Amino acid sequence: MKKLLETIVKPLVDHPDEVVVTETENDTTVVLELRVAHSDMGKVIGRQGRIAKAIRTLVKGAAKRVGNDKKVVVDILD
Repeated sequence: MKKLLETIVKPLVDHPDEVVVTETENDTTVVLELRVAHSDMGKVIGRQGRIAKAIRTLVKGAAKRVGNDKKVVVDILD
């Protein structure tokens, strides 16, 4: 899931080298923490959070397709 999130986000931002994804997993949840350059934050979130919502939907859908029964959470951090 980490690689998928990087693949989705890097083309959206001006500073793709500053995209960092950290994956934390426990028994029921996979948490993906996304960090981007401060100037790219608006590009990742989008108007009214539409891009962030679309990114979350894609990652969750891919997780279900792979057969991952865990809840997937994408956190966008400053």
